[in-house]
Amino acid sequence: MKTTPIHTLALAATLATIVTSQMPAYAKVAHEPEDKPTVDAPAKPVVDGQNKIQIALLLDTSSSMDGLIDQAKTQLWKVVNTFIDAERDGLKPFVEVALYEYGNNGNAVGNDWIRLVSPLTRDLDELSGKLFALKTNGGEEYCGAVIQRALGDLAWDDNKKTYKAIFIAGNEPFTQGRVDARSVSKEALAKGIIINTIHCGSRQDGINGAWHDGAALGGGDFLVIDQDKVVAHIDAPQDKRIADLSLKLNETYLGYGAQREQAAGMQMQADEYATANKEKGAHVQRAITKSSQNYSNASWDLCDAVKDKKIDITKLKQEELPENMRGKTADEIKQLVADATAKREQIQKEIQALSKEREAHIADALKKQADSGDKSLDQAMIEATRAQASKVGYSFKN
Repeated sequence: MKTTPIHTLALAATLATIVTSQMPAYAKVAHEPEDKPTVDAPAKPVVDGQNKIQIALLLDTSSSMDGLIDQAKTQLWKVVNTFIDAERDGLKPFVEVALYEYGNNGNAVGNDWIRLVSPLTRDLDELSGKLFALKTNGGEEYCGAVIQRALGDLAWDDNKKTYKAIFIAGNEPFTQGRVDARSVSKEALAKGIIINTIHCGSRQDGINGAWHDGAALGGGDFLVIDQDKVVAHIDAPQDKRIADLSLKLNETYLGYGAQREQAAGMQMQADEYATANKEKGAHVQRAITKSSQNYSNASWDLCDAVKDKKIDITKLKQEELPENMRGKTADEIKQLVADATAKREQIQKEIQALSKEREAHIADALKKQADSGDKSLDQAMIEATRAQASKVGYSFKN
């Protein structure tokens, strides 16, 4: 396996810009079993089955891919945040993400060195933890086999409005292994699932290795990631306040159920992971995610569960409630939840307002770079893909 140096932020920028360009309505897909300052007025609430975004990340974790994994770990939030200001028919989309690793000798040879790390999920804290647990190890990279697994394993939505895409990243030839990668890419497109290929190396090597073919047959984009173009993270004066508010959001979570302590721990751990990579902007992007509809913890937080109508508070057992709610009347519990929800929404609105100020600051900085001729690839792609996305029904406020 050849080693290809990869730029730290390039993958996330690539993912974030490409996914916005590929959102037409697609044909129905059969379900497969799953492996175990002023803020704009909000759009209408999310409706199940409508404006859902489903993304599967297929990452090569062979011994040469430490840079790729580092990008995925630190920039997950930036990918998700692409859709915060997106709407179609007045509805905001929500995002589900799945994760596979392939090409890793730590996995079973009988599974073609492939492992389903996470099924499609909205639990971004748990997904972040699993990403940070990934380790590289030498192996054989079978792109066709991992795409086939993703098609069969994941619970792809059958609503034709759902945008569904696979992003597969690696550096060895796309055609390795027993499964015909070209054929399975065509199969995915026939099911309404776009295949985007990201070759970690030179463009010509990617073409020679058939990565271009996979994207062409899968209806997606062929991308090349390397270190030729350096894109630096731009600090903004709003960053510190946004990060501080992210921690204040945690104080509004009211854990319930048997897994509440574990889930709250994963939330804190994901914050720590992002803070440890603050030089790459991960902590700010995570905070922005936490202020959006894409960050939902209804499985363990009373505020989200009540908002999503997942539980009836009056039917919870005393031991399932937070300690400060035990012995309270139903009306008192409802009031505590309402108070925490109101506090959370206030903090989220402040983060969103600061985020808009931050975007204006960064846009000005990028404009100065562009005026000096130093225009980055991700800038050019954002301009192009947002224009393309508007033609298939999506609008972006920013």
